Amino acid sequence: MGSSVRELVGATPATRDRYVDLLRVASLGAVVLGHWLMAAVTPDGVGNLLAVVPALQPLTWLLQVMPVFFFVGGFSHALSYRSLLRKRPERPEGSEDSVYSAFLRARLQRLLRPTTVFVLVWGAAALLVQLLGGGGGLTGVTLRMVTQPLWFIGIYLAMVAFTPPLLKLHERYGWGAFAGLAGAAVAVDVLRFAAGVPYVEFLNFAFVWLAVHQLGFLRADGRIRRPALLAGAGLVTAGALVAFGPYPLSMVGMPGEKVSNMAPPTLALLCHGLWLVGAVELLRAPAARLLERPRVWRTVVAANGVAMTAFLWHLTAMFGVYGAMLALDVELPAPASAAWWAQVPLRIALAAALTAGLVAFFRTFERPAPTAPGAAGATGAGPLAALGATLCLLGVLGLSMVGFGGLLDGRTALLIAIPVSAPAAVAMTLGGWLLVERAGRGTGVRAGRPAR
Repeated sequence: MGSSVRELVGATPATRDRYVDLLRVASLGAVVLGHWLMAAVTPDGVGNLLAVVPALQPLTWLLQVMPVFFFVGGFSHALSYRSLLRKRPERPEGSEDSVYSAFLRARLQRLLRPTTVFVLVWGAAALLVQLLGGGGGLTGVTLRMVTQPLWFIGIYLAMVAFTPPLLKLHERYGWGAFAGLAGAAVAVDVLRFAAGVPYVEFLNFAFVWLAVHQLGFLRADGRIRRPALLAGAGLVTAGALVAFGPYPLSMVGMPGEKVSNMAPPTLALLCHGLWLVGAVELLRAPAARLLERPRVWRTVVAANGVAMTAFLWHLTAMFGVYGAMLALDVELPAPASAAWWAQVPLRIALAAALTAGLVAFFRTFERPAPTAPGAAGATGAGPLAALGATLCLLGVLGLSMVGFGGLLDGRTALLIAIPVSAPAAVAMTLGGWLLVERAGRGTGVRAGRPAR
């Protein structure tokens, strides 16, 4: 890995926006650290520190940074798709389909290859545990919860799939395209809270996150010119919505709450995203100077190469640490007690070390597979790729909800209005990925190394 990092560092063009790479790593790192810190594990189960100590909930206005990752995704997707458009073969028919399928394959490789391995390893482990009669206590909790972060990958899949049409809207309407998505999010919350329309809130999984993604397109074209205004407007509006509306204070989901800002996303979370995007843009210049230092840039490049693998396995490491502590009869103090806080640095250090070991073992699957030269553009490649991405999206989201607990009991969870079991979710994920791979080959479009 060291040689590949040195090669990437040496090949970094002067025009590369290194700050985007830093934001990607930092946002995922903040999510991982937040999960490790917020987990309040006791011999009786797993709680949430923010529920135990509600006074800590305002910290989520700084630490709920997933909007930053989706914002960075929009920036990268715009550059990647436009690059493929410039490289497409000059053919009157099928070239746009070819570009779309090649774009999906290139963007999804580093996302779905490590995800597929994670799903298969945990699926096999869960089946073995339950065949042997296990699955109770912390093991059962782990089987249910270890897949929960996959919701993020499902949403990201949708962003990749919708990039071409939304990029066209951006190129035509600019800020108007963002305003349209934000307006749709407002309408959904009005129908949800004022009119009581059932199930309408789930539309904001699309409108809220795609609006944040659209901000990345605006950044790619240099159209976020007043970040202070964006941050201030987002912060004030989010504060007003929480103070006077039906929205909770926490920007992450809380156990037992009637309304969550995260699942499904709300207008308050969209305004929180505006505040964060404006804030990180204000830090752009000093961060860019820092990233000119070779050692700092090497660290960012190395971290980017394993970030998705670390994200996928960080809960495995955390539950592994707690499981080892219980097996060794190490006392687990009451959450938020003085003894609990004193134990935090050790638990996080152990979880980080175990995550590093898992990354060392699984990181090879995050490296993009070489793209073979294709035959002439395949007719229907675009729709086939879109179908594959849709199946992956539904499979990954379904698995994030149902988990691997109750495999032998036929446990299901509702995905929108459809009950989904873990085996069905795994089948959709694998089948969708095969379709994306098939559509992306033979397009005649060489994607090269996916832009980060």
